[in-house]
Amino acid sequence: MDLSTILFIALAAIFALGFAFFQYLYKTKKRGKDAYILFALRFLSVFVLLLLLINPKFTFTSYTIEKPNLVLAVDDSESIKHLSQEDTLKSILEKLKSNEKIKQRFELVQYNFGNDLKAGENNKFNKSETNVFSALESIKELFRGKETAIALISDGNQTSGRNYQYFKPDDKTDIYPVLVGDTTQYLDLELSRLNVNSYAFLNNHFPVEAFISYSGEESINTRFTIKARDNAIFSNNISLDSENNSTIIHAELPASKLGVLSYEAEIVPLETEKNTANNAKSFAVEVIDERSKILLISAIPHPDLGAIKKAVETNKQRQLDIKYIQDDLLNIKDYQLVILYQPTSGFTSIFQDLDENNQNYLIVSGTKTNWNFLNSIQDFVRKDFTNQTQEIFAVKNPNFNQFQFEEVGFPEFPPLEDKFGKISLESNSLESIYFQKIENVETSQPLIAIQGSGQNKTAFIFGENIWRWRSASFLENKSFEKFDTFFGKLIQNLASAKQRERLTLDYKSFYYENESVKITASFFDQNYQFDPNANLNISVTDSIENIESQFILKNNVYEVDLGSLAPGTYSFKITEAGSRISRSGSFEVIAFNMEQKFISANKNAMEDLAENSKTKVYYPNQIQELIDSLLSNDKYKPIQKSRQKNVPLVDWYYLLFLLVSILAAEWFFRKYKGLI
Repeated sequence: MDLSTILFIALAAIFALGFAFFQYLYKTKKRGKDAYILFALRFLSVFVLLLLLINPKFTFTSYTIEKPNLVLAVDDSESIKHLSQEDTLKSILEKLKSNEKIKQRFELVQYNFGNDLKAGENNKFNKSETNVFSALESIKELFRGKETAIALISDGNQTSGRNYQYFKPDDKTDIYPVLVGDTTQYLDLELSRLNVNSYAFLNNHFPVEAFISYSGEESINTRFTIKARDNAIFSNNISLDSENNSTIIHAELPASKLGVLSYEAEIVPLETEKNTANNAKSFAVEVIDERSKILLISAIPHPDLGAIKKAVETNKQRQLDIKYIQDDLLNIKDYQLVILYQPTSGFTSIFQDLDENNQNYLIVSGTKTNWNFLNSIQDFVRKDFTNQTQEIFAVKNPNFNQFQFEEVGFPEFPPLEDKFGKISLESNSLESIYFQKIENVETSQPLIAIQGSGQNKTAFIFGENIWRWRSASFLENKSFEKFDTFFGKLIQNLASAKQRERLTLDYKSFYYENESVKITASFFDQNYQFDPNANLNISVTDSIENIESQFILKNNVYEVDLGSLAPGTYSFKITEAGSRISRSGSFEVIAFNMEQKFISANKNAMEDLAENSKTKVYYPNQIQELIDSLLSNDKYKPIQKSRQKNVPLVDWYYLLFLLVSILAAEWFFRKYKGLI
């Protein structure tokens, strides 16, 4: 309290005395007891009122001892019980909690963890999953900014979450791993993952990528093999040791026949290996035939013919033959697609053969096309034409989604030419890839369009001089690649010999209890190119409940994680919202405890964690050493902290009560004496 405040209080006291004196004692001849009582009450009421108006501030200082935190992070999973370490773990806790010096030095708190972190001191060892990383991360967040030592008491085995070996504590946190359980390291080889495509093309090779890991101290030599019907088609020697404990093997397998081919990838087990269930995985690949023969028929020579042939045959799996109307065309059914260039009345028999063979075809019209004939021979489009020619520019249809393609730049390229006239659509299923732009007016008339779906398709290009587009693409990009790729995808869409599955699934026929049930899917457009814009939903049912979920896109594959399901048989249906294409399947969840698959403690992971924290791993017989290390560390010393608090007098509510009480007492006293 400063000097000015003290002076004001003194003046307030003097004023209160003077005020009371002049009111009750000054010039009073009979100063009885009643006068002095009223004098005292008036002095107190005035003085308290003036004190509240002056509102002096009082400073209070409090002292506290802040101890560093010692967090006992206790593994409460079933693996502790499976390894018969309950009593050992409880003994460790008792030694730490009962140590008087530890209690004096640290603020002791216990958290138990399985898949998540929970405060408490009762350990039941019944958690079905262990996530050490999540537990450490949660503790770090809870005690952020405070000096904290974490005694991680665990067998080091983790069944879910990120790898805690790479957990990095902050500057104020140290982790002291306490390892319980058998630390004997048993040899184990694992085929942890296989990467393989869903499709392969006939007479090509498809890649297989295998990830192999090894746990053990000694060097080992074995073989990795891939078998088809018990016949080894690929093998590779493997040499691993404690330092070089993982490898990736790349294999190129031949796709020599059509259909779904099943394979088994396997690591030859070691003689001393106890767990061989993780040494093998099965996979399958569907081999499809992309080879196609294409026939181009024309009544006239034109530069477009050569441009189309070069664009189509850029893909070595395709062959294009050019025939003129006068040539022998008896083998037309041997072709997967027929291109009709500027048809005339001489194409009558060809259209009849195409209709009888149910073959797909592409019509390219132009200034020499006989539209009277073309209007009468097909039922998809009709053109009211004149013999005057017109230039046609391209406008992309943003809603076309049968297959994906990179924009080539057709709207900026020279125009195509066709006879002048309006095109009318006779079929509602004709979908335009590009619309026509005539004299700077964008229209809804098709320029390049596809009619139908599946195996029955017809396509149209309403304009000649495609060769100019291919040349313009070269001038723009210094390569024909973009044009040839677009034209190749158009041809591929039309020349598909059979309907393949556009929605493919990858899932296991069974999952273990407490294992996350993950299903992956791939969705392809009508060209069997992966579609990253699909909307896949799944409905899973069993005898009790129904689960609805949605797939998310991860690394060019769709994935849904249904979490851990109860043992039982489940059926599911996956539907793509846009196309309504769906697939169904089923799987079984087998009763199995992931926590019971461990046969020893994970010493290596705990040592890596200790190294990250610049500490060491302690064992049950080294608890006193852990206690000594904690007590001798100058980082963990209690700190005395003082706290000053300034409290204004007006916050003392009882002074207001006192003032009211004094005034009330004076009023009642005066009333009693008949002075009011």
